[in-house]
Amino acid sequence: MTEWIRATEIAPLQQRKKLKVTIAGVDVALFYVDGSVYALRDICIHEQRSLSRGLVFKGKIVCPGHQWAFDLKTGWVDQWAKCQPVFPVKVEDGVVYVAPEPQVRDVEPAPHERFCASGPTA
Repeated sequence: MTEWIRATEIAPLQQRKKLKVTIAGVDVALFYVDGSVYALRDICIHEQRSLSRGLVFKGKIVCPGHQWAFDLKTGWVDQWAKCQPVFPVKVEDGVVYVAPEPQVRDVEPAPHERFCASGPTA
């Protein structure tokens, strides 16, 4: 059974579109895009920069360090075949909950698993 930890109310996230929270001692970046919430470990696997300070563009979060672009849904970065840890998220009664165990892919996600079904974007 999945453990869920209350992260925030949905209203501030809807307004700001991104928010850093701490879940079980880990900084997690939350993103609100097209009516859905996505959660990635806030510290980039490449340059240890805060992804919550990055730019959301075409379904990806662009790291402010060296501009690696992580898919919001899978955490995958096409250019380097690497994956940022992502966290399961659910929203109930106006509250965002995050599961404390991250998921990390070791294989490239299929197009239908990505935020942008077409896969890599230019």
